[in-house]
Amino acid sequence: MVRLRSRLSRRGGVLVLALCAALAAACGAADNGGVGGNKPIVAVNPYGANLAAEGVPKRGGTLTIGEDREIVSFDPTVQNANPAAAAVYDSLMKVEPDGTVAPFLAESMTTADGGRTWTLKLRPNVAFSDGTPLDAQAVVVNVQRHIDKVSSPAHQAAAQIASMTTPDPLTVVFGLKTALGDFSTNFGGAFFGGTLGMIVSPAALKQYGDQIGSHPVGAGPFMLVSWVRDAKLDVTRNPHYWQPNMPYLDNIEFRPIPDTDSRSASIQNGDVDMIFGGYNQELVRGLANPNLNVYYGPGNAGEFLYFNLHNAPFDNRDMREAIVRGIDLNALSASQYNNQMVKADSLFDASSPYHTAAASAEWPTFDQAKATQLVDAYRAGGGNPDFVFKTTTTRQAFAEFLQAQMAAIGIHVTVQTYDLAQFSSSVLQGGDFQLTTWVGPFDNPDPGASRLLHSGGNGNYGKYANPQVDQWLDDAAATQDPAQRTKDYQQVELQVNKDLVVDFFSRSYLSTITKKDVKGMDRFLSRDMWFAGTWLDR
Repeated sequence: MVRLRSRLSRRGGVLVLALCAALAAACGAADNGGVGGNKPIVAVNPYGANLAAEGVPKRGGTLTIGEDREIVSFDPTVQNANPAAAAVYDSLMKVEPDGTVAPFLAESMTTADGGRTWTLKLRPNVAFSDGTPLDAQAVVVNVQRHIDKVSSPAHQAAAQIASMTTPDPLTVVFGLKTALGDFSTNFGGAFFGGTLGMIVSPAALKQYGDQIGSHPVGAGPFMLVSWVRDAKLDVTRNPHYWQPNMPYLDNIEFRPIPDTDSRSASIQNGDVDMIFGGYNQELVRGLANPNLNVYYGPGNAGEFLYFNLHNAPFDNRDMREAIVRGIDLNALSASQYNNQMVKADSLFDASSPYHTAAASAEWPTFDQAKATQLVDAYRAGGGNPDFVFKTTTTRQAFAEFLQAQMAAIGIHVTVQTYDLAQFSSSVLQGGDFQLTTWVGPFDNPDPGASRLLHSGGNGNYGKYANPQVDQWLDDAAATQDPAQRTKDYQQVELQVNKDLVVDFFSRSYLSTITKKDVKGMDRFLSRDMWFAGTWLDR
């Protein structure tokens, strides 16, 4: 049985956790984004506001949001960052901050046999924005799309389903190939990570076919009005919405603002009501501005370098170690992170119960002499340590820093940059890289860790494969014993650090920054959020 708790009970007050010590001034001068000295970055309201303390919501108004990229698609089987998806589609379930799963669009999802069979109960009288019913058959049609499409970000979870039956119009019974104690989490996560819980109208699927990604019809609080790519996307209140008297807003306007400085300036000067921040600069500036609210938590994983483990030179562990030892994180913090980088040396954040000191102790420390020795030995053995580093146009300064650090240990780096949409689809998801960078935080280890590390994980772009790690991840997903799950994930973290799967260097800076009059914030650490309860205090 899934344990349910009220989200409001966990949101009273601000969560503030010191995450890093201030670095010495000797690290070098940098733009501190308006923060005096070397003030530590802290987590603040990572899962949203204290909703009960904000007063009675007001109805009406338009919320204007600045995104960090253009949306690729509203199709849940197409992986892309789409913050507007949760405005159009509600989720059947909802993963809470403590990792439990609560009903949302569905009424319940339970198992009575240790996770081998799961029963999903739908709420009665829920309709899509086109007026057609969200029933059991609609769920089956949507889940089947994830089963059929191997590239779907939720395919790995869907592939565990052996059967789907509908004993009545509001019930779906999922028979699994093996017992999965956390299977319901796959129906309650964020759009980007892959979810089975965002349901598209079957009538719209029939009408639009492969073009459904540009014509979304869901059961969420809003529905699409217009979409001018690279300009703006407008949604308006769904008249068929299932939650009484919601949503509170009349409309939401999403504007792609890919340039980091422009996006930060747009919230600072009031051109938009909210931005989805992607980098340290926006976070630091937002925290320094008393006229703004910031929602941020570092999460697990975070920022890291992806090694392509199937291509030279990073199919060689010594070369991966050379990269890790060759990067001075203090210098990186000073030059790129306002002297406020939240360093990382492991899969799980230090505050996580799945993190161990043993994993951090296994991680190679900065040592240019050792890195140079590894590079020289690789070259002497006939290998070529030089490589191409691919990243986004916004990370040009990071790429130049990496070039300089690698030159110091005897590696020549060629840099190629791409716009974010092309980078995500062609470079990262296409596996067309030797070394690249990414921001990949996750709230909960299941399915986040599996997506990054499992041999079949949809986020495993470096193609890491370790049968023992696969087994631990599978065991963690299957067990209903918290102690066993903790042990499994601790073993995963330790082995990943031994194998040097990716180069962890910083936790995430994915933030949501708003004007003071934006209320009702309800979000994941990944920035995806729920919009039905958002309102403007104007």
